[in-house]
Formats: sequence, structure tokens, C-alpha cells
Amino acid sequence: MPSSPTRTDRSILAAAACLAAMSAVLEVVGAGEVVLFAVAGLALAGMAAAVGRAIEQVGERLGPSATGLLQSTLGNLPELFVSLFALHKGLNGVVRASLAGSILGNAVLVLGCAFVAGGLRHGPQRFDPEEPRLNASLLLLAVAALLIPTLASRLDTPAAAHAGALSDVCAVALLLVYAATIPFSLRRGTRAPAPKVGGGTWSLRLSLVVLAVASAGAALVSDWFVSALEPATRSLGLSQTFTGLVVVAIASNAVEHAVGIQFALKAKPEFAISTTLNSPLQVALFLVPVLVLASGAVGPVQLTLVWSPLLISALAISAVVVLAVVYDGEYTWIEGVALIGLYAIVAAGFWWG
Repeated sequence: MPSSPTRTDRSILAAAACLAAMSAVLEVVGAGEVVLFAVAGLALAGMAAAVGRAIEQVGERLGPSATGLLQSTLGNLPELFVSLFALHKGLNGVVRASLAGSILGNAVLVLGCAFVAGGLRHGPQRFDPEEPRLNASLLLLAVAALLIPTLASRLDTPAAAHAGALSDVCAVALLLVYAATIPFSLRRGTRAPAPKVGGGTWSLRLSLVVLAVASAGAALVSDWFVSALEPATRSLGLSQTFTGLVVVAIASNAVEHAVGIQFALKAKPEFAISTTLNSPLQVALFLVPVLVLASGAVGPVQLTLVWSPLLISALAISAVVVLAVVYDGEYTWIEGVALIGLYAIVAAGFWWG
């Protein structure tokens, strides 16, 4: 039976609405870029949480398989909006960094936090490694595909003169792989669905209204957030790469950051790992190629898959590490500490740009 939103749900929606309203007021009155950047970033995180909650509620009406597909397709809407506005302003470096940050943030930082939370509360945790191995393997293969245009350019091969075309080819290939995973995921979704992490079931009408309003709000807030990004980072002395890698990635992926940790605290390691690894996999297989193909129409310069050597190396190393830590079907809190340490080192490597 449908129920009214819980107190937690109401708090999330109210906070998102208040922060979005504050961002609108600051934009209208011409407030300082740093203040607008900070408030819009918080509003974006709130909208991401509201979108994620609404998607979960809509999915409850469609079954576990469709829920997973819906979450993977629409769950990255806030980050998609941020990236499109950044591409429109020619901030391709910020987009690359934020995409890499989304992959690193979930696959390394959030997975590490989940391991620490679950390991400290419940001790060493064992899980069925089949699905985590598959997700980690697909993530490694996707990162390998992203590596090819960078190598072709940095090694000065004949393909270096055709970076845009090669990026398009890689993008189409990644989308085909993504399309192939959909029927596989639907078949796999006939198994037991993930348990709810809290809250009741809303009415379908309320779920759709919240999804529509939160998506529209995320689009508006993303515009204000990106508009304030350049002047704010200059004022704060932050490089655009660090801002995209850490600040933008965390703000636009807030909802995924919490769910995996909640599952770990409830001693549900399979769901914690699967939920956490699914998000970076969808970014690599779906969001990155969509933005590459759309960049020519949206922005002044095409977004290519020629990354900086350090950025693509960090992605490759992280993908290998994630595959290694999930392969044995057991995790401990010390592995989580090591993952968090790796993320901190990567972030520090981009502090100066």
C-alpha cells in the first residue's frame, strides 16, 4: 500500500528545495561567486538525492529488473546536466575530471568507506563474488577502451591526428556494450531484489511528480553551479581539474555515495558492493560516450577521450585494484582504509592541476 513520505524523505526533499531556492535568490541578486558555488553545490547534492529517491520509488512499481535499469539510466541525470552546461561553456577539462572523479569516487572512495563501515561493525565480511567480479571486470575493460585514444595521441601514432573520430568510435563501441548489458541485467534481475534502505512506498503520482520537479531543479541548479565554477575556483585557488575530480563529482553523485555504505552497515555486503560498483560502471559505459557524441552539438569544442596521462593512469590503477579486492569474495576494514588512502593520494596528485 502506498504511504506518505517518511520524516527522512521529507527532510531530504525540504533541504533540496530550500537549497535550490537559496541558489535562485543568490543568482538573482548577483551574490559572490564563491557563495553561489558553495550553495549551488549543496543544492545539486540535494537534488541528486531527491532524484535517486524518486527513481527508487518509481522502480518499486516496475519490479526489480526495471528498477535497476531505471536507476542506471536516470540516476546520473544531475551529473549529465552539469557536464552539458560545462561543455557548452567549453570546460572540457572539468568534464573529463568530473567523469573520472565519478568513477574514482564510487569505485575507490565509497567502496573503501563501505568496507570500513561494514568491517568495523561486523568484522570480516564474505560475499558471493560473481556479480562484483563481473562489474569490476567490465569497469576494467571500459577503462581500457578509454585508454586507447590517449595512448594513440601520446605515442604520436597516425591515429593521433584523428582523435575526434577515434573517440567517436570508442564511444559507439562502449554504448553497444552498454546495450548488451541491458538484457543480461534484466535476466539477472529475476533474482531477489535489493532490500530497501529505508522509507515506505510512495504513490506513483507523487513519485513521478518528485522525479520531474527534482530533475528540472537539477538542471537549473547545474547551470548556476557551472556559471560560478570558474570564478569561484580562481578565488579559492583551486585548479579546475581538482574541482572537477573531487567537488563536482561528489556533489553530483551524492545519492550513490550513501546507499552502499548503508548496506554495509546492515551487513549486506553483496548489495553494498553491487550498488557501489554499478554507478562507476554506468558512467564509463553510458555517460562518457553520450557526452563524447553530444559534445559537438553542445559545445564549441568536441570532447575527446584523450585524457591526461596521470588521469587515465589513475583510472586504470584504480580499476585493477578494485578487481583485486573483490576477487576473493571477502573484505576487511583494513582494505577499506587502503582504498580511501589511494583516493586521497590520487586527489592530492591533482591538487595543483
